Formats: sequence, structure tokens, C-alpha cells
Amino acid sequence: MVTTQLPQLLYRAEQVRKGELRAAQAMQLEMYQLMRRAGEAVFSVLSQRYPTCRSVLICCGGGNNGGDGYVVARLARAAGISVRLWQLGDAARLTGDAARARDDWLAVGGQITSAQSQIPDDVEVIVDALLGTGLTGPVREDCGQLIGLLNLAARPIIAVDVPSGLCADTGAVLGTAIQAEATVTFIGCKQGLCTGQASHYCGQRYFAGLGVEYTFASETEPSAYRLDYQSVLHALPPRRRTAHKGDHGRVLCVGGDLGMPGAIRLAAEACARCGAGLTAVITQSDNVLSIVTARPEIMVQGWHDKAHEIRQRRDWADVIVIGPGLGQSDWSKALLLHFEDTEKKMVVDADGLNLLALSPDYKNNRIITPHPGEAARLLGWSVARVEADRFTAARHLQQQFGGVVVLKGAGTLIDDGRQCWICTAGNPGMATGGMGDVLSGIIGALAAQGMSLSEAARTGVWIHSTAADLCARDGERGMLASDLFPYLRQLVNPR
Repeated sequence: MVTTQLPQLLYRAEQVRKGELRAAQAMQLEMYQLMRRAGEAVFSVLSQRYPTCRSVLICCGGGNNGGDGYVVARLARAAGISVRLWQLGDAARLTGDAARARDDWLAVGGQITSAQSQIPDDVEVIVDALLGTGLTGPVREDCGQLIGLLNLAARPIIAVDVPSGLCADTGAVLGTAIQAEATVTFIGCKQGLCTGQASHYCGQRYFAGLGVEYTFASETEPSAYRLDYQSVLHALPPRRRTAHKGDHGRVLCVGGDLGMPGAIRLAAEACARCGAGLTAVITQSDNVLSIVTARPEIMVQGWHDKAHEIRQRRDWADVIVIGPGLGQSDWSKALLLHFEDTEKKMVVDADGLNLLALSPDYKNNRIITPHPGEAARLLGWSVARVEADRFTAARHLQQQFGGVVVLKGAGTLIDDGRQCWICTAGNPGMATGGMGDVLSGIIGALAAQGMSLSEAARTGVWIHSTAADLCARDGERGMLASDLFPYLRQLVNPR
């Protein structure tokens, strides 16, 4: 069965390559039978998405990914579709199951030609079976030129297992990559298809277990987990009928230097909307009136330089959210010093992270929520290096700074040092100011209501991204961070 519902368990490419062999042996299946099933899954997607297609171009490489392409070609021909098959490299050098698939194609009268410099005019759909999941280095020049030609062809492309040129482990583009409208991946979903550049290059993702997915999963430890509704539902139990505000936590939001009241207000309101019993803000005195006027349910206190003004509210709080609009002024640094030794749960974002990069330390009582630029500053890396392997970056951040790491971006990662989760919800409408502030408030509220740091981070990221997807039904462009508030309230009250 082919489905658009991706599994919760994710794997590295090498795990799938080794695990599929063990699964096939356990079920007494030939590997060629799995290749045939893979080709059938791709052809099923082709038929479903493009039911009127009468002409396809199938581009095959030199490995088993190319063998899958030969199976698709044979099935398409049998269905009365005109098939052109381009082989990158010498088809005579194919070995094993790929050679067997080639021979089956030739046996039904199929033809093989070398890659050409122009796409035939009558081609309606392209199937990318050039490079499989084993790619680790830059795409070779001849393949890169063909990928460029296919991307410029203005035809829909279906990628087999992974878009050629995309790293199946990291989601990074290895020089150049196929920009597919659909990607059909097999047996175990590869973790790189869920983060980094993957959403831009994969298009609609499909999963086909080929009948061995359960055997494979029973014998293979996942490398990461995909967040979904079921994985966070248990973390949001119904409230007792006798509950009062003291039962649901007190959150202190710290930030908002001069001229920056909006960020801390967004964080505080998100916190209140997600169920914190009481929410307070410490900010610049000039910001107090604007925040109270906009949201009177939030307690707001201005701070100058008196320690006792901080101590009382810090001791009152169960969770501290620090960083939104904090700035990096002398006022900001002095304020931050009052929270250095607290053992309260903390969520650190925005300028809290920039100041942490200047004075690094390791703490297990906090969640840090960097975007790639902040992650690069914390690690002393380039942004390009962070994005080249987001999994490694997230794990390094956790090892260096402790607690739980939320590495934001397309396919946000949550790493608590033991496991890594990926959120595939969310959309480009979230690329606007204030979204990260809202996320900090959500996570703070959940932590205040009794969740562990890891649970709060995972649940908060999923709620935030899913709220944005609900909001995007009215369009992605023009979405504001505050537009998420009604949807947050829906999501923290599951029906």
C-alpha cells in the first residue's frame, strides 16, 4: 500500500539498506521481488496523480534505484503509455537485480538510450531513478547536467526513494538535486526526507512499506522519530473539574528592551493561550503600558536595576521564558545575570541565545530554541555547516549546552541527548517576525503545566506548527504570528 501518511519511525539510509535485506530473508523474499514492488508503488503514484498521462521519460542510474526505474518502465508500457528510458552510463554494466530489471524491460521490447540534451516535446511526466540513497558526496558533473535539464523541463517529476542529489540522511543538497512534485520512499522512511531542504525538493512525500515494513521495524532501531498527533495527545490530559489557576503553573517571561515590547508580549500571550495558570512579564518600564493595554490578563512589571524587583518574581515562577526582545544592551545583560543560577525550568530564545553564545555554559534545566543563525553562533560554525547536517548540529548543541535543543527551520528538530524528533508540520507562512516568540511562550506554558522539558518541547513545536497549518488555510503569505492564537487554543483542548 502507498500512503501519504509518513511513519513515525525514521531511519538513516544505511539502516534501510541493511535492514531490508534482513527483512527479506526473514520473510523468504527475493530482493528482486522488493524491487518489483518498489516499481509498482511508483507506478501507482504516477497513475494516481497523472491519470491521463500518455508519455513518460524514465531516467535510470547505475544502481538499484535505476533498477526500480526499469520496473516502472515495464509497467507503464504494459499500461499503454509511451515510454522513453534514458540510462546514465552504460546499461551493460548494471549488475544484480538492476540487471535483471533491465533484462525484463528489454524482453518486452523496451529500448534503452543514453541521456539526451533535450526533453522530447511529448513527454508529460518524468521519473527520476538516477541516484539512490547511497549518495554521500557531490553529484558528478554528468549527472548534475542531466538533473539541471530535468528541472528546467517544466514537467512534473516523480522521484524514486529520494530526489537525486538530496542526501537521504541530512536533507542537504549535494551540489544539485531533482526538484520533484512527488517522492515515493520505501520500507523505512529516511530521516533526511523530513528536514532541511527536503520539503522544497521532495514535493508530496509517499511511503510504501513493500510488505516488509513491520518486519524491518521490529529488527531496526530508529534514528529519529516523526512527531504526529498521536505522539503528543497523551501529554495533554483533560483538566480536573475542580481545577484553579494555581494548578496550572506560573510562567515569568523576561525580555523586551526599549522599543521591543512586541516580542515579549507575543511570548506571554502565547503562554496564556496555551493554558498557563498565571503569566507575568518583566520588561523595560516604558513597555508596561502597551503590554497591559493589549492583554490585561498578563501581569507586567518594569525593571530598572534593583535586585529585589527580580528576586520576588523569579521565586514566584515555576518556569522562566527569557530572550524575546531582550536585546544585548547593558540592561539586557544585567537582567540576564539574575537568572544565571536559577534551577527553575527555563526556555531560552532570541537574544537570550545570543548572550549565551558570548558566555557559554551547560545546564540541564532549560530548553534552547535556536534558528540556524543562532545555532551557528552558539557552535562557532557557519550557517551552511549547520544546515548541511541539522541532526549533527542539534546533537552538538545538546552536548555543549545541555537540556533540550529545538533547532528551528523546515523540519524542526528536538534533541534531548537520548532521542531526536522531527516535526514535519508547518509551512512557509511561518517565515515572519514573532513566530519564534510565540513558540517560546507555548513551550513555557506546557512546561509549567507539568510536562518534562522534552515533552514540552516536542508538544510545543507540534502545536505551533500545526496551528500555522490551520491558519494557512486562508493563505500563507501575510500570516502574522498573532494569527496563531485562536488555533493554539483549539489544539491544547483536544476533542
